[in-house]
Amino acid sequence: MDSYDVVIVGAGPAGLSAALILGRCRRRVLICDTGLPRNAASHALHGFLTRDGIPPLEFLRIAREQLQPYQTVELRELEVREAKRTDTGFVVNTNIFCSKLLLATGVIDRLPQIDGLKEFYGRSAFHCPYCDGWEVRDRRIVVYGKGKNGVGLALELTLWSRDLALCTDGPTELSNEETARLERHRIKIYDTPIRRLIGSQGMLEQIAFTNGELLGCDALFFSTGNEQHCNLAETLGCKFTEDGAVDTGEYEITNVPGVYVAGDASKLVQLAIVAAAEGAKAAFAINQELLKEDLG
Repeated sequence: MDSYDVVIVGAGPAGLSAALILGRCRRRVLICDTGLPRNAASHALHGFLTRDGIPPLEFLRIAREQLQPYQTVELRELEVREAKRTDTGFVVNTNIFCSKLLLATGVIDRLPQIDGLKEFYGRSAFHCPYCDGWEVRDRRIVVYGKGKNGVGLALELTLWSRDLALCTDGPTELSNEETARLERHRIKIYDTPIRRLIGSQGMLEQIAFTNGELLGCDALFFSTGNEQHCNLAETLGCKFTEDGAVDTGEYEITNVPGVYVAGDASKLVQLAIVAAAEGAKAAFAINQELLKEDLG
């Protein structure tokens, strides 16, 4: 059985940042990744100081390249199907042992079931205004969502544009107060079901409704939630928040001894730079725990 100080599941900003810190501490680290990053459809990563606008895959390439001098860090294209806790650590996939386990597996966005969406996702259809709002500022923006989630996202986007519409694709699930608030901010509400998105070369131009009406737009932001990328945290017994994130404390520690969770899977501020910082914090805590165990 291969043995490591730490197994990191997920090679995004959180996992790679943790590996860098642990590598510099001369810890034996295995990073396992399936090569399916959350932002694979995006053309640029934003909000990361010194790397604003970089293609996400280029960001990951540089990060992996910078890990190469650390000979105790190994990266494998490997799906972690299971992890079981033992008296002294964890057995991963039946043939890998580690003392500590860091889950940096992230989340998967629930994409709206709209005909044509895949053509525009990452180019002119987005889920995060902090990541992509600047690029479509002052343009015609449509928000896709129902109830409080749709209202919240529509109001948030007033920072980037005042030409806004909320499409609920059926019953609005809005209270009278929520409807009035949107109207005060001149955000139009469309509750007719959407037939399809129309545009070319990844750029949105119109939304077609089932009643034949067309709505011009340059970008769409949706609020349909996300879910854990895998069930490892759940099967290990980690606690979750009401919002479905892993409940972590200081230094990304979970309620399960030896298990840490960093990145989008554990927080609602889902930015790459935040994930990288959480990975570094988790690595610091992991190294401190290992040091105590090493020295007795």
